[in-house]
Amino acid sequence: MPPRLDNEKFSNRLDTAAKARAEMLAKAKARAEAAKANFESRAGERMALAAARDERAKQRAEEKRLAAIAAEKRRQEEEEQRRLAEIEAKAQAEREHEERVRALEALEAEQKARRDARYAARKAQKKKGR
Repeated sequence: MPPRLDNEKFSNRLDTAAKARAEMLAKAKARAEAAKANFESRAGERMALAAARDERAKQRAEEKRLAAIAAEKRRQEEEEQRRLAEIEAKAQAEREHEERVRALEALEAEQKARRDARYAARKAQKKKGR
């Protein structure tokens, strides 16, 4: 809008102001139409992004579920291996204990045999000495 001249008439100024308002309204309408067209395409893009985000979230949830299943399976296998190792350790300890008991019994039997032999030798000495 050009600067106002002092010699303009009031009606001219009103017409100029009305034209300026009409131009501003036309610009605003044009911007609104462009924004509306943009809104449609942006809304479509947002919907596509939201769908992709939901899909990724579903994939992550599925991966997490599968990882949890695998972790539980590993835990069960480890528990089973630990239980089997514990059973084997108990069996090994029992075998070692039985072996020690047999060795001790053999030692006691050997000691008894020596003691009996000494006793028999003493008795034999006494018989000879009489």
